[in-house]
Amino acid sequence: EVQLVESGGGLVQAGGSLRLSCEASGFSSDEYAVAWFRQAPGKEREGVSCISGDRRTKYYADFIKGRFTISSDNAKNTVYLQMNSLRPEDTAVYYCAADEYCRTTGGTPLPVMPYWGKGTLVTVSS
Repeated sequence: EVQLVESGGGLVQAGGSLRLSCEASGFSSDEYAVAWFRQAPGKEREGVSCISGDRRTKYYADFIKGRFTISSDNAKNTVYLQMNSLRPEDTAVYYCAADEYCRTTGGTPLPVMPYWGKGTLVTVSS
């Protein structure tokens, strides 16, 4: 059974940083893409970033503008999202998701991936 478990969320002041983790298990293949999404209260879920199955290609939504970085530690089956220069508008529940490929439009991941974690809450205070 595929499982994705997010961690690392919390409360941070504007301008601060957080690193989210997504630990994956249960995949039959070593190569699977992992994406991060977020959903703010009252808003639709939006794609943030995706890393390809071979970990060579990274995609970012335009609004990230260099503030977030996706990375991986294959030995730990974990994908990270380093978030810097956080803003109050970054407040949301952040989810990781997985699929064979990154499915994106204009670099923004699409929320059509079959496997999802339960999310971790990020709150940025002003």
